Amino acid sequence: MARRSKTGRKGSKQPAEIPHRHYLYTASVQSVEADLGFFRRVYQKRHGRPFHRLREDFCGTAAQVCAWVRRGPANEAWGVDLDRATLAWGLEHYVPVLGRGISRLHLLCRDVRSVTAPKVDIVNALNFSYSVFKTRETLGGYFRQVRRSLARGGAFILDAWGGMEIMQEDQEVRKVESERAFDGTRIPAFTYIWEQARFNPVDHHIVCHIHFRLRGGKKLRRAFTYDWRLWTLPELTELLAEAGFRETQVYVDGWDEKAGEGDGIFRRRTYFENQDAWIAYVVAWA
Repeated sequence: MARRSKTGRKGSKQPAEIPHRHYLYTASVQSVEADLGFFRRVYQKRHGRPFHRLREDFCGTAAQVCAWVRRGPANEAWGVDLDRATLAWGLEHYVPVLGRGISRLHLLCRDVRSVTAPKVDIVNALNFSYSVFKTRETLGGYFRQVRRSLARGGAFILDAWGGMEIMQEDQEVRKVESERAFDGTRIPAFTYIWEQARFNPVDHHIVCHIHFRLRGGKKLRRAFTYDWRLWTLPELTELLAEAGFRETQVYVDGWDEKAGEGDGIFRRRTYFENQDAWIAYVVAWA
């Protein structure tokens, strides 16, 4: 499922002949600026003030936390991921852009279930990354750890996906326009392919792949593979309540009839009509 629909990048470096798969992922899947803007909006509405301390679990290349630090001198961020090679790539390509702001960025190569300090205003786990936890016990345990990581009144923000097409073997193909990466590298236009390869309705086990097709016909097959459980909104909200969160809210992307796609504006919902595919933010308040 394509998650990204809202952002662009700036910079000035020369293009590489074949962009690294992490550049392609950030350009096609992540919506870093839009996500940060949503975090700011819901926190400001709740508390009447901005937040400054952010943690991203399953942070990958740390694109989001780097962008948060660069947004302002009062911002501090923590990124947590088990994949040392991916973190190292981010350290090489994205982190140097921060200059002196590097002192406000903290990257941890650890299991997200082992981190509870320091307490932060917002923890987030996006791009369905928490779906690696396939039982109520493991996902609930992770949620409890996050609850202990939050300052009073803090928020845990997830995204969720669903819809009538999600439980089917399917492919989505989307062209991605040329843009600049966080570090200024120019990414040529390419084609993003999301494949839902296998789904088991008994246990909601789902296997998905991301492929990229580049100019000249070169294709990066299975650049990324995901072995997940597809969690439903009721399951997530129930587990968050069991983990001690006081309130959980669901925000769903609006629909642009003329464009035939999401309008990029996420509004709080207690009901929405099912669609072929949908994406939502789940916001749990400590």
